[in-house]
Amino acid sequence: MHAPKLIDLFCGCGGLSLGATRAGFELVLGIDHDKRALAAHQVNFPNAKHAQLDLGQTSAAELLSLAGAKHGEIDVVVGGPPCQGFSVIGKRDTADDRNQLIMDFFRIVAALEPSVFIMENVPGVLHRRFSAILENALALVKNKYFVLVPQKITAFEVGAPTVRTRIIIVGFRSDVNALSEDFLTKQIAAREDAPVVRLALDGLPPDVNPVPSGTRAGKRVIRVARKGFFFDAATSRVPSNVGSPTAVEEYLTRGLVTGCLGTLHSKKLKRRYASLAFGATDPKTKSTKLDPSGYCPTLRAGTGPERGSFQAVRPIHYLRPRVITPREAARLQGFPDWFQFDATKWHSFRQLGNSVSPLVAEAVFQPIFEVLTHA
Repeated sequence: MHAPKLIDLFCGCGGLSLGATRAGFELVLGIDHDKRALAAHQVNFPNAKHAQLDLGQTSAAELLSLAGAKHGEIDVVVGGPPCQGFSVIGKRDTADDRNQLIMDFFRIVAALEPSVFIMENVPGVLHRRFSAILENALALVKNKYFVLVPQKITAFEVGAPTVRTRIIIVGFRSDVNALSEDFLTKQIAAREDAPVVRLALDGLPPDVNPVPSGTRAGKRVIRVARKGFFFDAATSRVPSNVGSPTAVEEYLTRGLVTGCLGTLHSKKLKRRYASLAFGATDPKTKSTKLDPSGYCPTLRAGTGPERGSFQAVRPIHYLRPRVITPREAARLQGFPDWFQFDATKWHSFRQLGNSVSPLVAEAVFQPIFEVLTHA
């Protein structure tokens, strides 16, 4: 039997895509409107096809053409429509134009009729303020799909050392299988909790130079001594046809990673950071000092050029008076060390802040893969 084929809408840098391919799915097409995120996705998934598109202006027929598929050949449609309009730290504006993209996601699902759809978003999407938006979107597929109870997943519960929480909405086409509404709840409850920050950052250098952005400047050789589920995911488990061949080889043979990019701080700021207690927040920069015995706060994305290009607040390393590097952020988000992001700090953190932890994604995709392949 062939691996179930998957299209990732709003693919970003590839958290959902990596979780899916690790679970056994074949990624055939990645779509995103952000060209820098799409470029990172293309590096990590070189065998998939890619297109920079505005989903609101894209038809299902166009997606099938791009994927080189016919109607009925796409098994899964997955995506995380922009969440900023629903986030509790945003304006929570029901008229935010980005909210409309949920309708577009389900419009595509209704037209493609995959066996399964999976949509992720922030917990705010379930707030009563947005109930009409979500209900109207789901109405597009309610006659064809059995929709599970929305699943709330906090990343540390499934292996990633962060408190980042996501809502997962899954629907099975009515002819696929008769499942209980709490199917995912039962499957995910058995996952392994994540290591705390102090353990999760094993091998990554605490001392990094404040260097300009660039792949070469941020390369370091590391050695990871710890074992277990999280570290196996961080250091190996490369799916077939996934990963930059060069980056994967350099990591597996030499321990070479990218993204160890330090940030220049003033002496005054470093003194403030050094004096902070674990878990405390600097009043001026709003950065929180990581608790070595806890989990990383939710990483933020900042805003894109169309909304002011504001930089996201970055956590402070628990051992050194500096904000964390992109590679440390990636580890805490549950991405493997061989995974590649933009060569700049700004875009790397934006990609991470917009991403789904691949460990969260894998926890969702594994039981769905079992259903589709053993039906």
